[in-house]
Amino acid sequence: MNTRNPADNGSGYFLYHSIGMYPGKAEAMGAAFSEFASSWGAFDDGQWMRALGGRQKFIDLWSAVIGAPCGTLTSAENVTTALYSLIGALPQRHLSGRKILVAADCFPSLHFLLAGLAPRLGFTVQTVPVRPGEYWVRDEDMVAAWTEEVGLALLTFVTSTASHRCDLDRLVDHGRRMGSLVGVDITQGVGLLPFKVDKPDVDFTVSTTLKWLSGTPGAGILHVAAPLLKECRPELRGWFSQENIFSWDLDAFAYASDARRFDHGTPSVLACVGSVPALEWHATQDHAEMLAHNRRLGAALIEGTSDTGLTLASPPDERQRGGSVMLQLPADADAAAVVNGLREAGLYTDCRGRILRLSPGPVTTPEGVERLLGRLSTLISR
Repeated sequence: MNTRNPADNGSGYFLYHSIGMYPGKAEAMGAAFSEFASSWGAFDDGQWMRALGGRQKFIDLWSAVIGAPCGTLTSAENVTTALYSLIGALPQRHLSGRKILVAADCFPSLHFLLAGLAPRLGFTVQTVPVRPGEYWVRDEDMVAAWTEEVGLALLTFVTSTASHRCDLDRLVDHGRRMGSLVGVDITQGVGLLPFKVDKPDVDFTVSTTLKWLSGTPGAGILHVAAPLLKECRPELRGWFSQENIFSWDLDAFAYASDARRFDHGTPSVLACVGSVPALEWHATQDHAEMLAHNRRLGAALIEGTSDTGLTLASPPDERQRGGSVMLQLPADADAAAVVNGLREAGLYTDCRGRILRLSPGPVTTPEGVERLLGRLSTLISR
């Protein structure tokens, strides 16, 4: 069987948990960046108006993706800065002497941030562990650890190492009964799995335009529900945090009335502009069919690797799984050699430790899955 793919047409692309692709991505991004360069280099005075208009288009498109009401969402460099802006803005009653609850399989960067902020802001980070021999934190373990001492819980919609999809309805309902703020990192699910900020109601949302939305790095977002937003006083603030960004009175700083209060210095416009084509492409797609396509290819991956010696490290039930299929390599397998061997055949994947991550998306094809299964079987048998 010929496992090489000289055309490199994306049929063997399995990296939607990392970057994400859509047809014509390079050309669409190139046109957006070219238009920005022409605008920014023009001998006129309209650069800022055009640049900020591009950023606003990014914000509007993102608001539509997750159903965020007008004025509750702004851009951020990444999920870590978005969470930092939110934590640094909260009234002390949510943090001081209380706990922030997080699962051990959250995105590690967010745990690093919370652990560093805890001593200064007076909260304790309570990390719910993965049970021995398992691959994700169980929802029931989150509920058991979630007491009235928890001032804030940060949920992971879909995990990056097991593709476990948490039961948001159940967890948010429990959080409301405990009187906690509830935030959710939707990075690994948004763009593929349905998510709206009011189904169920969450207090804040952080994400990025990478992964299933296929945008650029540096194009993160922060959504804060209106009731909480009114209470927030971000410590990371600057001239863009004001209602009138051109107010220069040093003694009259006042936060903007909406999510702009979470802005600070000059915003990163270029990442937003580069992600607009991806968001526009996504908005025109049949989202139900995108998910169905992913489910068909995911099922083929699981079935095709059942006899290879690889262990499924994701939930077998697709209702509890994101868009990725994670496989644990045998103890004697060389993870780097497996990834390199797949790449040589035009099959793009990655590993976290011995966890091989496979995420089929719009450009991935059944033929690509077939080639991956054949090549993977050969590499493992070696």
